[in-house]
Amino acid sequence: MDSKPCSLTAAKVVFIGAGPGEADLITVRGSRLLAQAQVVLFDALADPALRDLAPHADWIDVGKRGFSGQPGSDYNGQTRINQLLIEQSLAVGAIHGERGLVARLKGGDPSLFGRLEEELHVLHEAGIASEVVPGVTSALAAAAATQRPLTRRGTGRSVSFTTAMTRTGELQCGMGPGQRADTEVFYMAGRQLDPLQKGLIDAGWPLETAVSVVSRAGWPDMRHTVHTVGSLDQASNTHAGRPTLVIVGAGATALPDEPLTHLPICGDAGAHP
Repeated sequence: MDSKPCSLTAAKVVFIGAGPGEADLITVRGSRLLAQAQVVLFDALADPALRDLAPHADWIDVGKRGFSGQPGSDYNGQTRINQLLIEQSLAVGAIHGERGLVARLKGGDPSLFGRLEEELHVLHEAGIASEVVPGVTSALAAAAATQRPLTRRGTGRSVSFTTAMTRTGELQCGMGPGQRADTEVFYMAGRQLDPLQKGLIDAGWPLETAVSVVSRAGWPDMRHTVHTVGSLDQASNTHAGRPTLVIVGAGATALPDEPLTHLPICGDAGAHP
């Protein structure tokens, strides 16, 4: 993709993963660069305490509130955010030159369901330099807080991340028997638990498969409930109105009562568990 160099001095834009919850889950590099920014475009799920890292910056709220249909829910649409990235980069560059920095603070990790591609594309087209700093995504925070590793020796060798909500409201669920990952993680699933249950069944997951549901992972008020595919719909009351993850399969199971010993691998006919 050919970029079009900007004729004016533009400040660099750095995309920073804020982590999934409290401010101290941000990375060291992310916090260092955030402290250097003159302008911060921040998402709805970023901890307000992160402002303490850049108290002199101009903080601009570009947080989306989902597709709720509520007044103002579309104010921070992607078009406006893209425009602000260009405008603020040029404004900061006009004052601070190439030393200027605009931080685009995203909840979790910028590359995972963060609309990063559109925003990088806009900057590339304008010839504005950018950097991406990874962050802890909520699936990892949920696995850590519940002590349910997403991968398991011998039983959980693959993980998929899927968004349960799209712009059209259609559910994205499963890849079908024989094609799914050992552990499937569904983001933005709070309003989709009933159709998600149906989708998992239709995709071939047995009714007794373990399911772990976590809302507000990384926050002190995190909630965690344990279900099966057959009882997933029962999680709705506990997690209603909260950012919710659903983990299905190997990564949703509790730790075994006995420590793991040698596990058989393909072709290891003489192995004993």
